[in-house]
Amino acid sequence: MKDKYIELRVNRDFGDILTTYFDFLKQNIKKFTNVFISYNGVFLIGLLITSYLLVSGFVGLIAAEGGFYGNSIPQNNDDTYWIYIISGGILFFVILILVAGLNFSLSSSYLVQYERSKGLNFDKKEVWNLTKSKFGNTLVFILLLFPIYGVFFVIVLITAFIPLIGLFAQYILQFSLAAWVGVSFFSMLEQNKGVTDAFGEGWKLVSKNFWKSIGVNFILGLLNGLLFFIVLIIPGIILGVYTFHVVENNVDVGSSVVSTIVYTLGLCLLLILSIYGQCLSQIVNGILFYTLHEKTYNLNIRSKIEQIGQSNQ
Repeated sequence: MKDKYIELRVNRDFGDILTTYFDFLKQNIKKFTNVFISYNGVFLIGLLITSYLLVSGFVGLIAAEGGFYGNSIPQNNDDTYWIYIISGGILFFVILILVAGLNFSLSSSYLVQYERSKGLNFDKKEVWNLTKSKFGNTLVFILLLFPIYGVFFVIVLITAFIPLIGLFAQYILQFSLAAWVGVSFFSMLEQNKGVTDAFGEGWKLVSKNFWKSIGVNFILGLLNGLLFFIVLIIPGIILGVYTFHVVENNVDVGSSVVSTIVYTLGLCLLLILSIYGQCLSQIVNGILFYTLHEKTYNLNIRSKIEQIGQSNQ
C-alpha cells in the first residue's frame, strides 16, 4: 500500500537508508510539495521579483556591450542596470537567509509530524505550528552557522594547498558538515532541545557514525542532483533553443519583453528548485537522525520489547 507507514526509528544500514528515503519520497512527495508551496508563497513571489531584477540588469549590460547581437546600444543606462543587479542581489541574499531557515524547519517539522502520526494522518497546519514554535531557536541556529561556516572555509583554504589529499579532505569536510548541521537541526525540533544542546547531540551522533553520515549525504546529494538535472532538462532545452534564436536573429534582448519574461521565469524556476532540493537534503538528514539515534539509544527496540512483555503478562 502506498500510504503504509514507513517506520523511521530503525537502525538501518547504508543501503536501507537510501531505500527508505526514496520510499518516503514516493509516498510523501505530493503532500510535502503542497506544504512547501503553501508556506513559501510570499518568498516565491520574492524570488520572481529577484529574478526579474537580476535578469533585467545582466541582460541590459550584455545588450549594452553588444554581447547578444554585434552592435552595442548606447550605454546611458549602465547605472540603471547596476542598480537592478545590486537590488536583486541584496533581495536574493535576504530571501535566501529567510528561506533557508523556513524550509530547514518545514522539512524537519514535516518528518517529525509524519513520525508522530505514524503516517500521513496529519494536517499541514500541524507542520506550520511546529515550525512557528521554533522560530526563535531557528534564528539562533542560523546565526551560529555563520562562524561555523567561516571556520570551514578557512580550513578549506588551508587544505587547498595540499595536492590531491587536500581535495579529498575538502569533500569529507563538506559532507560531514552537512550531516552535522542537518542532524543537529533535526535534533533541535524533534527532541525540543536548545540550540547548543542540539549541536552537541548532532556532533555525538555523526562523529560515532562518521563514514555512514558522509556516505549518505554524498550519495543522496548526488542522486538528488541527478533528479534536479532531469527536472531541468525540458526548461533547459527551451531556454537553449530560445537563446540560439536570439543570437541567430540578432534579437534586441535589452528591449524585448519576451526575452525578459523567458529568462526571468527560467531563473526563478532554477532558484525555486534549488530551495526545494535543500528541503529534500534535510529530509535525508532527518531519516539519518532517526537511524543514528536508534542505533545509539535503542528506544524503539526497547519500547517494542516492553510491549511484548506487557502483552505476555
